[in-house]
Amino acid sequence: MAKYGRNRTSLDSAATLACRCVSGRSGRHLIQHAAMPLTRQELDHLSASTLAHYNTRAEEYWQGTRDHDVSQNIAILVRHIESAPPLNILDLGCGPGRDLKTFSELGHKAIGLEGALQVAALARAQRLCRVGAEPAGTGPAGYQFDGVFANAVLFNVPSAELPRVLLALHVTLKPSGVLFSSNPRGQGQEGWQGERFGAFHDLATWRHYVAAAGFVELEHYFRPEGLPREQQPWLASAWRAV
Repeated sequence: MAKYGRNRTSLDSAATLACRCVSGRSGRHLIQHAAMPLTRQELDHLSASTLAHYNTRAEEYWQGTRDHDVSQNIAILVRHIESAPPLNILDLGCGPGRDLKTFSELGHKAIGLEGALQVAALARAQRLCRVGAEPAGTGPAGYQFDGVFANAVLFNVPSAELPRVLLALHVTLKPSGVLFSSNPRGQGQEGWQGERFGAFHDLATWRHYVAAAGFVELEHYFRPEGLPREQQPWLASAWRAV
């Protein structure tokens, strides 16, 4: 089995960025612009502010998300994976462990990656699966996954960094492994919204980024199910690594 090896640093930094890329700055508004490159210092500030934001709100975050139903998303990821179960799943930005618990109850081997230490501690407390916390350099080295579950996390990555993050995720997958992502959609708005930084892509733009990282689309859909399109703010998609 291939290991992270030469791409370990890339994975660690990508996971840190993707796992809750939110800032403590407020009063900013979403803007539309081309992807702007960020300095290392700016990226470090994003990560540090983000981790502090979530660490001080860990229990509040858990109570606010623990009952969200993403069973449709989990089923789509599992259905597209060609490997025989039990599957090795990386839950990127796993939060307090809601979906890790579901994967484990389905009989799969789930590993969570979460940047906020206090949030990761809530996931570890369930004692069902391994949880790594970034940026302490404790990413799940030595693993290559059947699937990556990136639910409500990649939209927090600035557009300028998204190609690097997607390439790092490609490396974590076995040949023909599957990436699932679900993001709030938009028309290219990017910037600060209250305390959160977000990049809100339309379907065409999202396809461009993920395909350029070496994935082919398996399917996409909009959530929540059963509502008119204007009431479906989430774009979900599944991709195979090639």
